[in-house]
Amino acid sequence: MRVFWGSLGGLSVGLGAAGVVLPLLPTTPFMLLAAYCFARSSPALEAWLVEHPRFGPAISDWRAHRAISRRAKIMAIGAITLTFALSFVMGLPMAVLVAQGAVLSMVSLFILTRPSAPVQARP
Repeated sequence: MRVFWGSLGGLSVGLGAAGVVLPLLPTTPFMLLAAYCFARSSPALEAWLVEHPRFGPAISDWRAHRAISRRAKIMAIGAITLTFALSFVMGLPMAVLVAQGAVLSMVSLFILTRPSAPVQARP
């Protein structure tokens, strides 16, 4: 089982890393999944991810408070809005726009109803 969890964690890190440069692929959910998987397979990899300067704070905020930082919320809602606007401008069929709008609305609602993470002073 450790190999399964480690492999799934590695795949999640890869997808999350791709999400840093691909605007339509979310980074944080994949890093949260990776932390979950690494907690079951490799304490060293979990520690590396949780202590990572870029990904660690979001994981810690989620674990401690089930919270999303205000900056992350703004970035996520902005990306969701731009995605839908691009789909509209591209002239996608109405059925696709309706389905996409429904899914993106639910994702937005989830993001906006999570508490904002407490602002922490940076060293």
